[in-house]
Amino acid sequence: MIRLTHHLGGKSRPSNASRKLLPLHQKARSFSTRDESHLHHPHRALSTQPMNSDFDHQSRSWQASHNIDIQRVTQTAMIHELTQQQTRSIEKVVPWFLNTMPAQYFRQVPESFRLDHIKAISAIKDANMDMHMNLKTHLPDGRQVLTFIRPGTQSGLLLSMIKELPYNQSSEAYIPLSRVQIYSAEDDSMSLNLFVYGEEAGQLTEADVTMTGSHILDYAQQLSDGTLPPADEYGRPNPKPNKIFSRERLIQHMEKCTESYIIRSDPRRFLSQFELFESVSGTENVSVSIEDSFLDDDNGKHYWVDVALANTLPQIALEQTAQLLYLHSFDVLRAHLDNVTDGDNGTITLLRMLVTPVNGARGDDRTFNLLTEELKRSKWLAPITVDLVYEKQPWLGVRRGEVITAMCTIMHPIMSKQNAIAFSKGNIIETVTKDRYINRAAEIADLFMDRFNPKCPLSNCALEQRSQALKDIIENEVEDTQAQALLIKMIDIVKYTLKTNLYMNNRYALGLRLDPKIMVSEGESPRETPYGVIFAHGQRFDGYHVRFRDIARGGMRLVTPASSEQFALESAHQYDECYGLANAQQMKNKDIPEGGSKGVVLIDTVGLSTSGRNFAMRKAVKAFTDTILDLIVVTPETTREIVDFVGKKEVLYLGPDEQVIPQDIDWVIKRAAIRGYDTPAAFMSSKPRAGINHKEYGVTSEGISVYLDVALRHVLKIDPTREPFTIKLTGGPDGDVAGNGLKILYREYGENARVVGIADGTGCAEDPNGLNWEELLRLVNENLPIDKFDKTKLGSGLLHTIDTEEGVKARNSMHNRVQADAFMPAGGRPNTINVQNYKHFLNPDGTPSAPLIVEGANLFVTDEARQLLFEEAGVVIVKDSSANKAGVITSSYEICAAMLLSEEEFYQNKQQIVSEVLDKLHEYARLEAELLFREFENYGGSLPHLSKVVSGAVNSVKDALNVALATMSEEDKEKLLPLFRAHLPKTMVDISFDNVRERVPAQYINNALSSCLASKLVYKEGTKFIETLPKDRLAAVALRYLKAEREIALLKDALEGAEMPEKEKESILKLLDAGGARTSLGIF
Repeated sequence: MIRLTHHLGGKSRPSNASRKLLPLHQKARSFSTRDESHLHHPHRALSTQPMNSDFDHQSRSWQASHNIDIQRVTQTAMIHELTQQQTRSIEKVVPWFLNTMPAQYFRQVPESFRLDHIKAISAIKDANMDMHMNLKTHLPDGRQVLTFIRPGTQSGLLLSMIKELPYNQSSEAYIPLSRVQIYSAEDDSMSLNLFVYGEEAGQLTEADVTMTGSHILDYAQQLSDGTLPPADEYGRPNPKPNKIFSRERLIQHMEKCTESYIIRSDPRRFLSQFELFESVSGTENVSVSIEDSFLDDDNGKHYWVDVALANTLPQIALEQTAQLLYLHSFDVLRAHLDNVTDGDNGTITLLRMLVTPVNGARGDDRTFNLLTEELKRSKWLAPITVDLVYEKQPWLGVRRGEVITAMCTIMHPIMSKQNAIAFSKGNIIETVTKDRYINRAAEIADLFMDRFNPKCPLSNCALEQRSQALKDIIENEVEDTQAQALLIKMIDIVKYTLKTNLYMNNRYALGLRLDPKIMVSEGESPRETPYGVIFAHGQRFDGYHVRFRDIARGGMRLVTPASSEQFALESAHQYDECYGLANAQQMKNKDIPEGGSKGVVLIDTVGLSTSGRNFAMRKAVKAFTDTILDLIVVTPETTREIVDFVGKKEVLYLGPDEQVIPQDIDWVIKRAAIRGYDTPAAFMSSKPRAGINHKEYGVTSEGISVYLDVALRHVLKIDPTREPFTIKLTGGPDGDVAGNGLKILYREYGENARVVGIADGTGCAEDPNGLNWEELLRLVNENLPIDKFDKTKLGSGLLHTIDTEEGVKARNSMHNRVQADAFMPAGGRPNTINVQNYKHFLNPDGTPSAPLIVEGANLFVTDEARQLLFEEAGVVIVKDSSANKAGVITSSYEICAAMLLSEEEFYQNKQQIVSEVLDKLHEYARLEAELLFREFENYGGSLPHLSKVVSGAVNSVKDALNVALATMSEEDKEKLLPLFRAHLPKTMVDISFDNVRERVPAQYINNALSSCLASKLVYKEGTKFIETLPKDRLAAVALRYLKAEREIALLKDALEGAEMPEKEKESILKLLDAGGARTSLGIF
């Protein structure tokens, strides 16, 4: 079937017949949906069709109504005349077409398509219209072929056609572009381009490819045998022999290719593209090759540009490549696009374009080097960068444009606190890139580029001089205060950047290692400064990684706002969210060697289809993590290409958080190994085989349940094993924390635990008498959300779903409305309860809807709201940094396992190790929970404040010990190793602790010793003990305490063997255990 659309390009008017044949539309991307199969036959194509249903009964102006014979003769005459006219047109078109279309067209385009093209061109030439036409056909396997015919071959014509193509990733009906063939008439009268959508069916076998690709296999064999001359008949040098050109490797490769690609490929071209394919196979990279075409004609120099792009959207890749060639003044004469599968790694898109320079451009090494660099970058560019360097200010170039848009993005969360409207992200970019300011912005980008140019980096002195000179010019010339503030802040960003991957050849995004001081806004309240900040700027995403210690660990979460308005809000708050989560992580990481960190990746998926959204998310994960690796691994490449003003090696570990999937985890670990990270298996936790899956084992919920148990007993005086209590939760039964929380509640307390309300993204279920446990556990076990709750099992309860406005309101307010003894936020966005809405949690009489909150979700309640709920309504809140710390402890154990054990050793002993880890989690949770409520009852104050005090006390001792250990002798540090041994699961110790010095980095061991001793001291003696000590004595006292504790242990052993009444012995042992070590220090 063929469908045809024509567009009026000139002033001539079509005949009635041609108007009937060719429906007119205003835009080229509109394709007719009518079945016009009559176009296959010239007589049927030009036959007269009825204008309306009463054609046979209504007379026409040209008809002799009184004589049927005359009507019949007239019709026959018109049909004959039109048929003759079309025949004469075809007789003219066919010779012209055969002589003017390039030989490649006839070799590569099937005959049926060529006939369709001739018929369509004949019809439009017959109508004396411009050569402006779209054809839509279907191949037998269902693929769609769009043929665009346009007059002339002017520069930029291909790009304009590509922008007219349908099926972008915003549509749920998205079809991938699988092949492109571009041709120009040799007399420059027209361009004819074919775009094929849909994957070619069928998997080729070895027998298929040996027959279909025999011309390639024969050529490769001659190349291997050395029987080929240095150059072919056209003067093109033959490829150099390569081991990948062996018959076996070629057959394996061709089995991944489509049959059409193999058939129409010149052997030399196929081998050269195979080399490009191999260079990016298994990666996310882009490879480029540019060579002379060796064409002998009068049109000037021609070049072949070959590009291989791993895992890209073919249509986007084609558009961006065409755009770059146009910007560099190269006209595309011919082009081909093919997709070749790369196994588990995805698909590699191969582009081949025949180009010629226009408008005075030159095909020299300098031009091609820049073009190669920018082609490699194009896949990873942010849309705002593409808009800036392809449309608004193309003279900037890609590298300079990236620097400018990255700086604009960094400024958004800083400047928006001063004026959210004036310094919206859109306004920042618009201001900086205005014609009147763009030159200054470019100079600042040049300053940045010179500062980090690995060939000759700018010194501190030169940086200061040039920065001051630029500031002086800006203050004198730029009158607009907002523009002036932005440009000066950009200079500050240059000065506060310590490292960048700008000059890395195959980087996935632009990364900056920032001094965290740059992120402080003018007039902002003082808060703890992080240890380091990494910012990544890439295609459809921006990411921050914030950490509070040199060795740090924390999750990476993906944020995908549903609307442009929400995206703008999230962009303004992204850094603060990342900071808050990392700070909370720092507080909860007190018991482990790693400090706290967090990665927040904001991804623009607004308007994308489901497949497009997933594609953008997976790309963002890869680009963000690889950018971090650029800035922390030490390899010959990073040493050569990165100027380092940090001055020391940096170690960090990631974990999965919101929207990160197992495939992401696998990719990140493999990539860390490829990039040379010291302990790649430890780089990301929750590995499917050699990790401890948080959801599968419920590790976070196991810790939360301990805090809930202790809180119920201390605050509400409820023994949950004997008495009933009510609880409400946010987070669905299919979620990690909420789902496992439900399982543990029933496991520990049975029907005593009454879930009176639960809400998730799909709705909420409520029952004042408690929701049916059998149904709740069914949802958990089947991984289903709350809207799947069986209504027949609701009893007196209600189920609200978000498909109604009332349901949305009920879901959003459940955590405030429903009355319960305890509330466990186990899911939901940060800052859900805040200073503006905290009163909604209170009843009309001022009492709380729940007197106890145990925070399973991070930052669900803001600090201010926590304090106000406590002061005004007496709500006792167990803070997130205490309540859900079990998850981070588990991840830390996984890092240790990755360093100490092989994957096989871990897997063989996994169940025993997990069991021991769960015991450790319960122990650490109970130690802190008992301390919190002991100090809460003894000293008063709010529990969230006490939680911070506990974390602060442990971390202060930990930091002091780290400093002390740095100068301690190896012999003395060896005496402290039992601390680390006692911290680890027994099975892990038994297998490999003897090799700890060889397998674990020295700084990590120091951190482990510090955290073990610090938490031991604080949990045993309390925070008041730490507060009484001068900071410069913390380490010394902690080490003396450890020594005293050992002495007390010996004394207790001796006392155990003494002959004395058991009651007295037991009392003395209790006294020694409770305060013996502290008493021996003489500190009270």
